[in-house]
Formats: sequence, structure tokens, C-alpha cells
Amino acid sequence: MKVNGKEINFQEGISLEEFLKSQNYDLNRVAVECNGKIVPRDTYNKHDLNNEDSYEIVVFVGGG
Repeated sequence: MKVNGKEINFQEGISLEEFLKSQNYDLNRVAVECNGKIVPRDTYNKHDLNNEDSYEIVVFVGGG
């Protein structure tokens, strides 16, 4: 699976939500795209990871 352009290994059978938590992402501060389509935040726990998928994860940061 690719995440932000890099091939990574992951535990098959886990949800996107479980993956994001395992990578220490704050679920309230990310947006995820899978194969060019936005994944709605309320479906992260139902979205199973697939080895052929490509994900883009964007983290929102505050600033001033």
C-alpha cells in the first residue's frame, strides 16, 4: 500500500481508523484520500485497508 507516495507495510484486516491511530494521527486533524477519492471521516472505522490502494493523508496544523 502507498501512503503519501511511499510504499509501506501494514497489518492486513485493519480499518483505516486503526491504521491512523497506530501511526499516531489525530483523527480530528486529518483528511484522507483513497485512490483519488476523499474518505468521509465517519467511515474510517468501516474502511478496510487494501494492499493495492494508494492513500494521501493530510494533517491540518494551526498557525498564526
